[in-house]
Amino acid sequence: MSWRQLWQQFRRNRAAEVSLYIIIGFVLAATLAYQLSPYDPFALGDDTLTAPRGDHWMGTDDLGRDTLSRVIHGSRVPLLVGFLATAASMALGILIGALSGYFGGRTDIVLMRATEYVLVVPRFFLALLVIAMLGTGIGKIILVIGVLGWPEVARVVRAQFLTFREREFVVAARAIGASHAKVIFREILPNAIPPAVVVASILVARAILLEAGLSFLGLGDPNLISWGSLLSEAQERIGASVWLALFPGLAISLLVLCINLFGDGINDVLNPKLRKK
Repeated sequence: MSWRQLWQQFRRNRAAEVSLYIIIGFVLAATLAYQLSPYDPFALGDDTLTAPRGDHWMGTDDLGRDTLSRVIHGSRVPLLVGFLATAASMALGILIGALSGYFGGRTDIVLMRATEYVLVVPRFFLALLVIAMLGTGIGKIILVIGVLGWPEVARVVRAQFLTFREREFVVAARAIGASHAKVIFREILPNAIPPAVVVASILVARAILLEAGLSFLGLGDPNLISWGSLLSEAQERIGASVWLALFPGLAISLLVLCINLFGDGINDVLNPKLRKK
């Protein structure tokens, strides 16, 4: 199918299409945070704990800082962590899944046992432990979440390699003397990517939630604003100033929901069994 046909197929899922536009809106807001924010997110003000009104659409916190500006700037960390951690998970998962599915035998057994061990470990608590040991920092958060996200990708890619490794075009490539690397990356891998892309949408959403959880517990980067850290700051005054927690919480929920709906739309397009005629 051409790109135009794929786009038309994707647009049949209206929820996925709307979700894509909302995700683009979040990305643009994060990219243009300094231009879109009405105030400096770190600037202190005299109007403390002000409810939402005309000059402060989302109110202010206990230091007089504008909540809208802080929510806009807070979108940068979760999106950065979500995309970069998922990229790391995809790279590692594709490599392990490809090697496991292509070579089989002992290689498959060893790699799949390692995959299962990582799958059964509670990811949030392991991330919590590692960050507590290594120290805070956005780079460390990306690394930890990225390393914990590869098993699902590896299993999906392995399944595709097991399906395609004995197909006629793969056997023909081997017969003419193609190297293992050429067979893996040029013959089989392009067919294994579409299912992995669907998994990637799940990993992005999960990475955003993990980062929010770590930031909420004070293990995020203290020099950066994150939706999780905004929720942490709001918990002491959530009864009297509910807007401090409401807007960051809504932002997290909306973004994660849209990413999952977008993933459903991608699945409809890339999964032949679900394509609408």
